[in-house]
Order: sequence, then C-alpha cells, then structure tokens
Amino acid sequence: MISFSRLLCDAIGPMDTLRYNEAGSHRVRKVIPRPVLVWNCTRQCNLVCRHCYASADNRKRPGEMDTATAKQFITGAAEFGVPVLMFSGGEPLLRHDFFELAHFAKDKGLRLVISTNGTKIDEAAAKKIAEIGFAEVGISLDGIGDINDQFRGKKGAFDAALAGMRNCLARDVRVSLRIVVTHFNHEEIPGIFKLVEKEGIKRVCFYHLAYAGRGGQMQAEDMSHAETRHVIDTICRETFDMYKKGNPREILSVGNHADGVYMYLKLKAQDPERAEKVLALLETNGGNNSGEMIGSVDDLGNVHPDQFWWHYNVGNVKDNKFGDIWSNDSEPMLHDLRNRRQLLKGRCSRCKYLSLCNGNLRVRAEARGDLWGDDPACYLTDEEIGLCS
Repeated sequence: MISFSRLLCDAIGPMDTLRYNEAGSHRVRKVIPRPVLVWNCTRQCNLVCRHCYASADNRKRPGEMDTATAKQFITGAAEFGVPVLMFSGGEPLLRHDFFELAHFAKDKGLRLVISTNGTKIDEAAAKKIAEIGFAEVGISLDGIGDINDQFRGKKGAFDAALAGMRNCLARDVRVSLRIVVTHFNHEEIPGIFKLVEKEGIKRVCFYHLAYAGRGGQMQAEDMSHAETRHVIDTICRETFDMYKKGNPREILSVGNHADGVYMYLKLKAQDPERAEKVLALLETNGGNNSGEMIGSVDDLGNVHPDQFWWHYNVGNVKDNKFGDIWSNDSEPMLHDLRNRRQLLKGRCSRCKYLSLCNGNLRVRAEARGDLWGDDPACYLTDEEIGLCS
C-alpha cells in the first residue's frame, strides 16, 4: 500500500506502523515476517464482480473449512503472531458462522478487518461488528450508482452497499471505501471523493487491477499508462485539497508501487525537502511484499503468497499450522519472492528505484508470460527510472 495522505501531508494512519516501521526491516534482519493475513473464508458471494480475483459466485465450494477447522487455523495464526486477520471472500458475511469465528479470533488477540461488498450489513450485523470490535470494515464500491452496479453485476448493489456503510458509521465503526480502478470507471474518482466527504468516511483505498481470477480476463480493460498518471494526479490533488480544508482522509493506493516513485519524482521537482522525507518513507516500506508482509489463506485452507496467487499453493492449514508453512523459507516460491531482486529481468532489474518498488506485482508480470519480467502496469518512463543516458 502507498499512503498518499502520509507522503503528501504527513498524516499518520492507524496502520502506518506496519507500512513505515517494520515492512522493510525484515530484509535486513533476515527474520521470517509476520504477515497481514487475508483469509478468503468463502468463495460464495451474492454479487458477480467483473474483476473478482477469487472468481466468486453464489456457490459454496466443497471442502470449505468448517467451524472447527477454521478455529484451529485461527489459533495457529494467532500463535505465530499475525498482526492483522482480514476476513474476505467471496462475501464473508455469507458464512453462517462468521460472527462466531470473529468472536473467536478477537479473543485470540487478533486485530480484525472485514473486506465485504457491504450489501449484507444491516443494522443488526453492524451492531455485532461493533460489539466484536473490528478495527475496520472495508466496503467495496466501483463507482457511483449504475456504474457500480454494472461493474458488480447486480442492480441496487450501490444503494445496498451505501446502506451498509451508513449502518457501520452509525455504530462508530471505521469504514474504508475500496475501489478497483480500470478504464471502465477511472473517471469516477472525483465523485468518490465527494461521497466520502459527504458520508464521513475516513479511509479510501484505490486498487490497481490485478490480473487474477476474473480480473485476468480484464487485462484489455486496464488503464493505459496515460490514464493511470491522470488518476494518480487526481488522487494527489483531491487528497491535498481535503487536507488543506481541514477535512483530511486517509487515502491509499494498492497494487502498484510505481505510485510512490511517481509521487517522489513530482515532489522532487516541486518541494525537494518534502521529497527527501518521502524517499525515506518509501525506502523503509520496501515496496511490494507478496510472500513477505502479506499472505493469504483461501476457503479450502490453501496458503498463498498473497490473495492474488490462488494458482500457487505453499501449503495447507488443514495439514500444518500457518506459522510452520510461512516459516518454510525453502519453499520455492516463498524463497524466490523473498529474494526476488536477483531474479528480476528487463526494466525492473535495471530500475534505479527498485528498492522502493521491489519489482511491483509479480502476478501481473506472470499473466503476461514471465513471472520475473516487467510489470505491465508500471507507467514510469525509461528516463524517469534512470535507464536513459
């Protein structure tokens, strides 16, 4: 994640201790990292989003972890010292035992987050979420009104998600709005900022498209490099304007660490002193952390380097504790991701800002035919990354 609000405005967010104090340091200490853990606890969903990396639909998959197995997995994650457990899906609230498992995880001392489409959060659900003590409810919208509904495959999804947000906010539950930005909806960003200001939402995450699941079928609909630069400029402007008005929000982007380099280069030309502070923050963060500071467990118990790597398993929590699986540094993919800089090819291998980006999202490179090749979503020019004499 890249925090626009931290880099541009020096506004410290609740999770910044993970992003800017610890994230890069494990590479120096050679300590097996304790990752933020995304648990896709079900692939069942009441929507059919075009970009869904889990290819979720309205079916519950055979072999989904039952309550007892899930509790065993949660216990192992807590014992290993996982700092955050994110319930995701599919739609996590479709699990009949969702609140039971959330109570259990909270009692184990885990910091809890939900990633949901929000349509199932009625007043009763919001009350339970508040009582359990979730740190955050991430609710996905991919535009305003019909744009969102087209993207998510169901009429009325926008209104239902907005009602879910309002139910959470009424209970003083921290809400994070999440949007996957593509060519289809990239002009929606100003409207999203107006919405969060109107509704009192304190956090927004702008996701770059990951070429995984149904998202892999949308590669042709990803933003062009010019569109991406326009989007990042818009987010920067809106973030800074809200800060200047005394109405700041935590604004982040996810899935493209070129964003941090792009902001640094802009600041270097406009505000060199601020740029040096930004450079230090980006170096501490260390770039993409798949297989290091972010991990994933799917509905069947398979462990993945991140939530977009469902085509590659590094173990299964039905067979071994999560900590034992994650600590196996000899597992080929985990080992390679944790030592990727010597494997990268092309522009990535020669980029002067590799220490800030760490090769970006490898799933996108793999989708284009070479796991260690260039990430096609890097929109920085050869000149900007120091490849021109």
